Amino acid sequence: MVFEGSSVALVTPFNKEGGVDFKTLEKLVEFHIENGTSWILPCGTTGESATLSWEEHEAVIESVVRTARKRIKVLAGAGSNNTKETIELVKFAQKVGADGALVISPYYNKPTQGGLRAHFGAVASSVKIPIMLYNIQSRTAVNIEPETVAAVVADNPNVIGIKESSGSLEQMSKIKYLAPKIELLSGDDALTLPVLSVGGVGVVSVAANIIPRDTAELVKAYLSGNTARALELHYKMFPLIKALFLETNPIPVKTAMEIMGMIPSGNLRLPMTPMTEPNKEKLKKALADYGLI
Repeated sequence: MVFEGSSVALVTPFNKEGGVDFKTLEKLVEFHIENGTSWILPCGTTGESATLSWEEHEAVIESVVRTARKRIKVLAGAGSNNTKETIELVKFAQKVGADGALVISPYYNKPTQGGLRAHFGAVASSVKIPIMLYNIQSRTAVNIEPETVAAVVADNPNVIGIKESSGSLEQMSKIKYLAPKIELLSGDDALTLPVLSVGGVGVVSVAANIIPRDTAELVKAYLSGNTARALELHYKMFPLIKALFLETNPIPVKTAMEIMGMIPSGNLRLPMTPMTEPNKEKLKKALADYGLI
């Protein structure tokens, strides 16, 4: 497997002036290396890629790859709603030494399934590094249908996985039925265990930003046959996971990281705004109940 296990959809820390805090970013990479995370995803949704400038996007990927020094795999978030831009990003990821690229389905444009197949084909054929598809209709407006996933995989040998955030276990089962060799990753922390049960091999996790060891242990326990321990961890993590999605990701997780002292500032970029006080109190309670504060 190329991307088996527990990965973190890494936040992008910002300083008080609003710029990328590269010093803290490097510390977060070291934190995940020390705490059992299998691989790191910079510049995904949780990394606020939508509000990073082109230069910042490339600088964050390069910083994470350089800090990782091959001690941990890096899957670079490299998607766009513009095929040409996406190709430029995946080429950059390959150039700086990323181990692969995560490519979201184009958002806002609402391409047809044929358009999706052409888009992913053009991107995959432009590089040699592994490509992971990212399906999240709630943010892109279009679902990557299982038949399209299977066709893209059949046409492009370096498309090896999919981060599935449809929330539909039926859809994920159909993907594995049509494309048995694809690496299926859960895109929802609350569904990690169910996704593993239908053939998934891991998770791209928001919660792993603050509980990397438990997230990694859940995946390892299930894949090694210790389903009882995996179930125990699932229910231990469940209330905290729900608290991390009280508001739009990554608002709660960055707030949690600031509360825990993991990052100096939980600053977000507009249109993301600070967490409301009532929800912040609920988040604090969940963190305290978990023993994190």
